[in-house]
Amino acid sequence: MIAPAFALAGAGGWYAYAQVSGDRGIAPVAATSDIEVQGIEVDVSAENGLAARDEAWVEAQRKAWEKIDGPSLPDSTIDSLVSAIVIQRERMGPKRYVATLGVVFDRERASRYLGASGQITRSAPLLLLPVTFSGGVELLYEQRNEWQRAWAEYQAGASRIDYVRPSGSGGESLLLTYGQTGRRSRTWWRNVLDQFNASDVLVPIARLDYEYPGGPVNGTFSARYGPDSILLETFTMRAENSAQLPAMLDRAVLSFNGIFERALASGRLKPDPTLEIDGGELTPVVARLVELGRQYRAQDAAAARRDVASPSENAESDGTITDAPVNTPPPEGSVALYTVQFATPDAEAFDSLLAAVRGTPGVRNAGTRSTAIGGTSVMTVSYGGSIGELAAALRARGLTVQQGSSALSISR
Repeated sequence: MIAPAFALAGAGGWYAYAQVSGDRGIAPVAATSDIEVQGIEVDVSAENGLAARDEAWVEAQRKAWEKIDGPSLPDSTIDSLVSAIVIQRERMGPKRYVATLGVVFDRERASRYLGASGQITRSAPLLLLPVTFSGGVELLYEQRNEWQRAWAEYQAGASRIDYVRPSGSGGESLLLTYGQTGRRSRTWWRNVLDQFNASDVLVPIARLDYEYPGGPVNGTFSARYGPDSILLETFTMRAENSAQLPAMLDRAVLSFNGIFERALASGRLKPDPTLEIDGGELTPVVARLVELGRQYRAQDAAAARRDVASPSENAESDGTITDAPVNTPPPEGSVALYTVQFATPDAEAFDSLLAAVRGTPGVRNAGTRSTAIGGTSVMTVSYGGSIGELAAALRARGLTVQQGSSALSISR
C-alpha cells in the first residue's frame, strides 16, 4: 500500500502544479481615494474639432461637479480640482465633439468645498469573487476572462466598498473556485478569508448568453453576499455584439457597486458574526490544499518582488548586474496578451506612447482598455514573446519600464 500512496501523492502534486501553471492572472489597477464621476454626456460644436473637445471637457467638469452637489464655482476653480479626464466613448468631427466622459476630482482639494460630503465611510474589507456563466461553464480565476478584467480595471478608490480583488494568478486558483461559493462551512471560509485579510465575501455573478457567435449578448447579473450566498439584487443588460461586451461589463460593474453601496447603507452588508467563531478543524485533505495555496502565493509574491527589484538590488558582489527572472515565452508561432499601464498627462503623451508600443518589434497589436488623460491609462498588448522580452523591447524604444509579475508600467 506504500507504493500506491506515493503514486497518489505524486499525482496530487502534479495536478496542483498544472492548476497553477500558465498566465492566468489580471492584476487590479492601483486604487486611489479620488472622487470619480462617470457617464457624463457632452455634445459640443465649435470652429474645429479640437476646440469643441476643449469646450466639452470644461462642460463635463462642470456637470460632474454639479452631480456631486458641489457649490457654485468658476470653471477655472473647478478645473484646478480635476486630476484626470477618463474617456469612456468619444467621436470627433471637423467641428463637433460627442463623448461620454468620466471626471476624477482630487479628494484632498475638493473636500475644502464639499465639506463632510467629501468624506466617505467604507465597509470592512470584502473578498471579491466575480463568477461568469457562459456556454454551460462556470469560470472564476481558472483563466483570464472579460468579467475578471472589468473588475480588475475598475477604479474602486471612491467607492464605499473596500474591495479585496485577487489577481487570480498562481496559487490563488487553488483556493478561489466556483465550488468555493457553494460551501457553507465557516471554518473553511475563515481560512480562505484569512489569506486575503478579508472579513466577508462578495460574489457578483454574470450569466452571458450569446444569441449566435459574434452576435448580441444578453447578460443576467446577480449580486450575492456572504458564505450563505444571500441574494441582494438582480438586473439585466444587453450588448448588440461581442465588440460591445467589454463596455457592457464595465457598466455592470458600476451597477454592482451601486447595489453593494445601497446594501451597506441599509445595514444588510455587514460582516457575518459566525465567521468570527473559532471552532472545528479542517480535514487533512482540505488543510493540505490550503497549505499548498499558501505556498504558491508566497512563491508568487517572491517572484513579483524579484521582477520589480532595482538594478542595485540585483547586482552581484563583483559589480555586475544579473538579469531579472523572465517568464517562459508562449509556444512557437503564438502570441501572449499582456497588460501595460502608461502615464498619460495629456492627449499628446497618450498618442505618443500608444504609437511607440505599436511600433515595437514583436508587437502584433495594442488596444486601449482604459483612457485617463491626466492619469494612468491601460492597454492590452499582443506580443510574440515573454513579458521580460516585451519589457526589453520597450526599453530599446527609449521608454522607462517597470516590470511586475504579469503587467508592465511605462512612461517617457
